[in-house]
Amino acid sequence: MLDRVNLEKILFLDIETVPQTYEFAKLEDKTRELFEAKTRFQQNEERSFEQLYDMRGGIFAEFGQIVCISVGFITASPTGKQIRMKSFYHDDEETLLNQFKSLLDEHYNSPHSILCGHNAKEFDFPYICRRMLILGIKLPYALNIAGKKPWEIPHLDTMELWKFGDFKAYTSLALLCHVFEIPTPKDDISGADVARVYFEENDLERIKVYCEKDVVALIQLFVKMQGGALVEESEIHYS
Repeated sequence: MLDRVNLEKILFLDIETVPQTYEFAKLEDKTRELFEAKTRFQQNEERSFEQLYDMRGGIFAEFGQIVCISVGFITASPTGKQIRMKSFYHDDEETLLNQFKSLLDEHYNSPHSILCGHNAKEFDFPYICRRMLILGIKLPYALNIAGKKPWEIPHLDTMELWKFGDFKAYTSLALLCHVFEIPTPKDDISGADVARVYFEENDLERIKVYCEKDVVALIQLFVKMQGGALVEESEIHYS
């Protein structure tokens, strides 16, 4: 079935998130209290609430924010396929979410349009939806899944595809790129560095570059899972 999916109908995406404040102590009292309530079963003598916030503050949509959404799509080229990238990144989360929503409303607003990410059904898609609702942004068609049956939801997830019905374990994008022999650039940062780069270095551009490379890796993985050949490096066009 996967080989019948039209690549040109898919929008591939990845997001980067950070905590709403860099330091746990700077949270408002009520927010800090609610974070402690949410993570109380993870806290112990070896792991304080401050450490949990450093680790998970950006993972929970109630306590985090999106600083970058990178998207990629495949189009035909004289040599076969090309990848084109676009990123929405801004210090004002509402601004970047509205820009992303405009893209979806204009180009990905029908059942034939598909969104794809890695672990996106568990993280990226719900995180975007939650942050949009918190900020009073109406969900675009592609993300508004309320009342839809599973087969009516136009979302693909390469991690879910790799599971083949197995529920046991998370498989990282990096590991799948390794086993499929997909070349990935050696980055100077990882996901664990994003908050530091954002708050200490104020370098959104660096985060955007990192996010776009993940989307390219995602696209190459999907192409390989379809049984196709990798898109040539010369046919990858970054924003």
